Amino acid sequence: MSTGSESDTTGGVLAEQLLRLTRRLHRIQKRQMEPLGITPAQGRLLRLVAHHDGDLPPRMADLAARLEVVPRAVTTLVDGLEAADCVRRAPDPANRRVIRIELTETGRATLRRLRNARTDAAEEILAPLTAEQREVLGGLLNALADVPAERPC
Repeated sequence: MSTGSESDTTGGVLAEQLLRLTRRLHRIQKRQMEPLGITPAQGRLLRLVAHHDGDLPPRMADLAARLEVVPRAVTTLVDGLEAADCVRRAPDPANRRVIRIELTETGRATLRRLRNARTDAAEEILAPLTAEQREVLGGLLNALADVPAERPC
């Protein structure tokens, strides 16, 4: 039977291991994405635009809410992606004051290259694991990812 301090120590070790793995994954993904000329944050925005539910492309405010950032941060990301011809700003047909963000053909091609870069980064991380270990890890990650968000105190 473990004591409270053993549990705290194990939790602390696991937390540190998860943080180290997350930092390593981010470094590898950043290295894989550099040749594409976009940042990880721009990649997240591209994926959101591509997978937006609804009849119309997302509004800037929709993207800010989904990314949990201030609208100004989305403006900066869209500016960079628009300069790279990955997205374009389009007025909303019902309200011309509203700007919607559309994916371009270049953006779609960039997304395909991003998926490949992310797959390569994951493969680099997972390379030391056997197929069985990968399956176990996948199950554990699903269990952790599917935990409902904690309620605020």
